[in-house]
Amino acid sequence: MNSMTRETPAGLRSALQSRFGHAAPLLLLSLLLAVLTVAVGGRAARAEAALVTPGEMQSGALLFRANEKGRYVEAPRLGTDVDLTVSGPTARVHVTQVFQNPTDQWVEAVYVYPLPEDGAVDTLKMVVGDRVITGDIAAREEARRTYEAAKQAGRTAGLVEQERPNLFTTSVANVGPGETVLIRIEYQETVRQSGDRFSLRVPLVVAPRYTPAPVAQSVDFKPGQGWGRTMTDPVPGRDRITPPVLDPRDNAPVNPVTLTVKLQAGFPLGEVVSANHAVDVETQGPDSRVIRMKGPVPANRDFELSWTAAAGATPSVGLFRERVAGEDYLLAFVTPPALQQAEDKRPRDVVFVIDNSGSMGGASMDQAKSSLLYALGRLSPADRFNVVRFDDTLDVLFPDVVPADAEHVGRARSFVSGLEASGGTEMVPAMQAALAEHGDDGRARLRQVVFLTDGAIGNEQQLFDTIAGMRGRSRVFMVGIGSAPNTFLMSRAAELGRGTFTQIGAPDQVEERMRTLFEKLESPVVTNLSASFSAGGADATPETLPDLYRGEPVVLAARLAALSGTIEVKGMIGDRPWIVTLPVAQAAKGEGLSKLWARRRIADAEVAQTLGQIDAEQADQRILSLALQHHLVTRLTSLVAIDRTPRRPDGATLSRNDIPLNLPAGWDFDKVFGARPKPEFRQASLLLPAAARFNAPAAANNPVPVEDVVLPQTATDAELRIIAGLLLLLAGMTVFGFGRRSTGGRA
Repeated sequence: MNSMTRETPAGLRSALQSRFGHAAPLLLLSLLLAVLTVAVGGRAARAEAALVTPGEMQSGALLFRANEKGRYVEAPRLGTDVDLTVSGPTARVHVTQVFQNPTDQWVEAVYVYPLPEDGAVDTLKMVVGDRVITGDIAAREEARRTYEAAKQAGRTAGLVEQERPNLFTTSVANVGPGETVLIRIEYQETVRQSGDRFSLRVPLVVAPRYTPAPVAQSVDFKPGQGWGRTMTDPVPGRDRITPPVLDPRDNAPVNPVTLTVKLQAGFPLGEVVSANHAVDVETQGPDSRVIRMKGPVPANRDFELSWTAAAGATPSVGLFRERVAGEDYLLAFVTPPALQQAEDKRPRDVVFVIDNSGSMGGASMDQAKSSLLYALGRLSPADRFNVVRFDDTLDVLFPDVVPADAEHVGRARSFVSGLEASGGTEMVPAMQAALAEHGDDGRARLRQVVFLTDGAIGNEQQLFDTIAGMRGRSRVFMVGIGSAPNTFLMSRAAELGRGTFTQIGAPDQVEERMRTLFEKLESPVVTNLSASFSAGGADATPETLPDLYRGEPVVLAARLAALSGTIEVKGMIGDRPWIVTLPVAQAAKGEGLSKLWARRRIADAEVAQTLGQIDAEQADQRILSLALQHHLVTRLTSLVAIDRTPRRPDGATLSRNDIPLNLPAGWDFDKVFGARPKPEFRQASLLLPAAARFNAPAAANNPVPVEDVVLPQTATDAELRIIAGLLLLLAGMTVFGFGRRSTGGRA
């Protein structure tokens, strides 16, 4: 496997420019100065010592216990920069993770991080000193073997693996003493549309996930046959999705994040709003904005950006094409009209499910209760309803659905208002209770399940299997609660349940987003959707178009035999037929459509397996073939980048460090992990100088849990070489900065 690319100085500057975007020079110069300060100042303060005491620390640092009493080793540090370019219906995203090793040890840094569940991850680049190494795609086990061999040989290596469609692991082996390594991951995703609002979401933190205990394997041998049956773990890779989490009461946040969005909507823009973070918005034209997060900010809540068109300019149809490797790809959007006269007046049976497990403690519980109380107020006298609450226990308020009269709604309000968060997240029994029907007297009624949760579980597939097996005539609507909901669970559960989903991340979003959701529930569904290509030979996804709710577009991706003819999309809005015809030849040029088509095809295979339409072997064959052809990370493929040159000296020990995560904003640490005895002393890790915004001086004097991890006490003289390499990077970026100023600061 050849994954080493040596670039010229100009090429390196170009790579770094791509990584840092418009704010590049000052940010990277600040970062490198900070690293040099740690490397030089720290060495002067501690001389040749590999170990420190808390009193020797001049700034916040996460410490690991060494095998010498009272001595500690600093953990690797992490910073993240996100650069997004939105081009019409798609976004290209660069995520650069800056791993800095402040210790005198050689380390392997392992970091679990989130990405959008529909993101097509296709590129890995690693910057080590003056080298830029580009990663290759390979089958997962092969990539892991390549990485492990490089790690053992002392070579710097990077590995990106998918744990869930929205959860990935980066491993970086052989980061030298005092060294900084940049890992850049790139992915493609589509913009989401609902009504007149377009949006994208950038996950920034992995929420702690509840993982049900493994089922003990039992063997039942048949006499004389020698064959038995065993049970498998309901949480695949449970040890890889449970990284350490810092207690925010005693730790300053880690992993400072900077983020820039270059928004090129393709139509005149109206409102541009960041729901969760303060931003600066620069207007560059009628359809163009640059949005910069005011920061750095701690990685403890997701970033969400939404925008609308100027008055009268909201598009209802979009058609885009791309040609890659001699093949044509198409992405089409069509929003059906909202027909007021066709409102669905059928009475409904609505089952509300609310998660009151420990992960919902704090602000999430308040948002969930407010959302459910709002929903109860939207019920009409003709509706019937029930309420289910769950943690690791389960309560169903009424034996069956009851009329939505004042008495029953009042009892439900009191029940919901008294809920408190605690315990585990046993979601499957709650979904089973919600989908179970009693009798057949409700066949003429709409049956809807509204499920409010943060989705913080590791056994998602068990939930999907439950929905696929029990959905019957029910439609499942997911409401993602909190600052970092599990959007993969929300979207896949809604897809399997023939419903839709929304997300509520702050108290001021409750009424507006629940109102929008109920407008969907109360409006006619667009059913019997189909799409046909007059030119034939199209490989389109999804194969079976889903039902649509008010304001939602039909989204169709296809690989075409010819860029000609028309696409005919038709369906029923209530009892009225609807049809639209799109001329393929008029499609505008798009970007990354082949990747998005392949990613959707991969998701189709996963869904088809869950629904029992294909077996596991068929699904794996489809996924592996698509992933290797289109260079995508999946559960069966990974990206690996290897530096050719061995760097770790013979005999130098390599220590693994799992970089901790922040607790999502609004979460209650004790509700999730239980009350713990006060640790011996604490300090918090920071990376960028601007991270003083996180109250670093105060953090330096506060205790941080000290992990009981014994690290080897080895040291090398590599630090001077690392400093020299950083100085070269600094000089290159200075030239790069002057070059940008001479061109007006534009990329």
